[in-house]
Amino acid sequence: MRAPDRTVLRETGYIALFTLILSALMQAVFLVIGKWDYTVLLGNLLTGAAAVANFFLMGLTVQAAAGREEKDARQMMRASQGLRMVGLFAVLAVGVILPCFNTVAVILPVFFPRIAVMLRQLLLKKEDKNEK
Repeated sequence: MRAPDRTVLRETGYIALFTLILSALMQAVFLVIGKWDYTVLLGNLLTGAAAVANFFLMGLTVQAAAGREEKDARQMMRASQGLRMVGLFAVLAVGVILPCFNTVAVILPVFFPRIAVMLRQLLLKKEDKNEK
C-alpha cells in the first residue's frame, strides 16, 4: 500500500476540523440544556474519531482504485464500503450498549462528515458564483 496522497490528507484534515467544530457545538448544546456529563464527551470522541477514520479509509480506497480498471475499481469500492459500514456499525453498537457512552453523543458524530461535505459544496458554489 502506498502512502496517502496530499488530496486524501487535505480532505481528511478538512473533515477532521469540521467534525471537531461540530463536536464542540454538540458539547455546548449538552452543556446549555444541562445534560452534559463525561459520557457525552466519551461518546463524541468514540464516533467522531471513527467517522474521520472512515472518511480517511474511503479516501485511501479511492486513491488505490484510481489506477485500476473500472470493474476492479468498482469491486474494490464496494468491498471497502461494506467493511467500513460493518466497522462503523460495530463502533455504534459498542457505544450504544456500554453505559459509559451517551447514546445521542454516539450517534450524532457519524453524520458530521456528511454535513461537512455538504457545507463545503455550498461554499464552493458560492465562490464559483462570486468569481463569475
